[in-house]
Amino acid sequence: MPGPLIAVDAPFVLYRSFFALPDSIKGPEGHSVNALLGATNLMLRIAADRAPRAIVMCFGAEAAPYRVELFPSYHADRPPVPDELAWQFERAPALFSAFAWKIESADDVEADDLLGSLAEVEANAGGQALIVTGDRDLFQTVGDRVSVLLLKSGISGFEEMDPEAVRRRYGVGPELVPDFIALRGDPSDGLPGAAGIGPKTAATLLEKYGSLEGAIAGAGGERPRVAAALTESADELRAYRDIATLRTPPVDRPSDRATDLAAGARAARGLGLSRLAERLENASDVSDL
Repeated sequence: MPGPLIAVDAPFVLYRSFFALPDSIKGPEGHSVNALLGATNLMLRIAADRAPRAIVMCFGAEAAPYRVELFPSYHADRPPVPDELAWQFERAPALFSAFAWKIESADDVEADDLLGSLAEVEANAGGQALIVTGDRDLFQTVGDRVSVLLLKSGISGFEEMDPEAVRRRYGVGPELVPDFIALRGDPSDGLPGAAGIGPKTAATLLEKYGSLEGAIAGAGGERPRVAAALTESADELRAYRDIATLRTPPVDRPSDRATDLAAGARAARGLGLSRLAERLENASDVSDL
């Protein structure tokens, strides 16, 4: 049986590695290469563990225009990308491509949306998909053929999310994750949610009414504070749900690709990642790393 398609939130793994590893890890030009090193090591570990049929690294807009149009404050509070990380972002696609990891990118949608598209096309073809990310919005993609490897902060730790794990975490199934986010809010995206409604109340409302629309329609039967939060901000809550819902642009199902250690080693050495290059040169397969 072929291994899963692994679809990766490339910006997240680069950010995670940049802040987890010391910026004193530098290449021959004096630039920090900590994000490139950490992201590559992470993907090599996952490749060794999961034996994927292919790996796809996804890049996209920092804030998709349609989401900003719905809510101008979307991602507004995020700090700018540090210069040393921006330099590594520019070189990441070439490094990843050297390993024969496919690159998917877009300017009008975010990496999350591309991840959802890849998971959908893989599941529809009868395959298994594993999404590597730190973004809980991707829980909405989880199903019988799709799981999320949720990375924790730092350089280690993860949790694999299947449908039951999503229900344990949020109290609702994957199909209601956008409705849940709309009600509870999402600080990382700048979405405030419904005033005074936390995760437990959000899950209870969705369990009772089946959807955000159902909760708005049934607001008259709730406590005054909850009813007011639902009815007075109904349009805003619908916008938050739309923002949280992935848009899945058309993508082709990737062909099988084995990780190319020899080409990856050459690319790593060119960036000054000599120890990584040596490990790759001495390995016959990712399982040897």
